[in-house]
Amino acid sequence: RRHGAFFGLIAEDVLYLKVDETNRPDFEAAGCEPFRPFGGDKPMSYWSVPLDALEDPSVLAEWAAKGQDAALRAQAKGKKRKA
Repeated sequence: RRHGAFFGLIAEDVLYLKVDETNRPDFEAAGCEPFRPFGGDKPMSYWSVPLDALEDPSVLAEWAAKGQDAALRAQAKGKKRKA
């Protein structure tokens, strides 16, 4: 959580980061998978991080920033709807 926005979660030893239409192509190109709670058909807007990112803190920081940015965009959209 950063700036009041959740940008990641861990489930079954897998790290997932927030994804939206802006950063989804990066996750898809890296072969990441969407989080599907309880094996459901409907994926959430969180995708796994590439395995190589888990081995390099600087690469992981880049991916985490993508997740943070998506979470902040979602937060901003939510505030606009309430206004």
